[in-house]
Amino acid sequence: MSPKAQPGIDSKSESQGQTCESSESTTEYTASKEYMKLTAVFVKIPGGGYMGYVEELPGANTEGRTLDETRKNLRDAIEQVLEVNRELTEETISELGLSEQEPIREQLVLAAA
Repeated sequence: MSPKAQPGIDSKSESQGQTCESSESTTEYTASKEYMKLTAVFVKIPGGGYMGYVEELPGANTEGRTLDETRKNLRDAIEQVLEVNRELTEETISELGLSEQEPIREQLVLAAA
């Protein structure tokens, strides 16, 4: 499951040196080749297999028979958590009657830890 493209965000903005600027403010974000880093934690399960989770992203957890399988499953779980969060936010906006409002979308670039 891949994340949806965000309208108003240029996919080229991830290239090094590209600048994103909001029409509502003068704050500029310069994207670079550094990415946000998350902490994956893997624990061996008694009886075989592994459990994995992401410390910074509640709900992103999984299991697998091998460490490699668990790593792959965890990447899938992260994508799914982000997708569900996007869908829930869209539903909330709609329920609040704000879906007719034009959203302000900005790319948020976090410094790598």
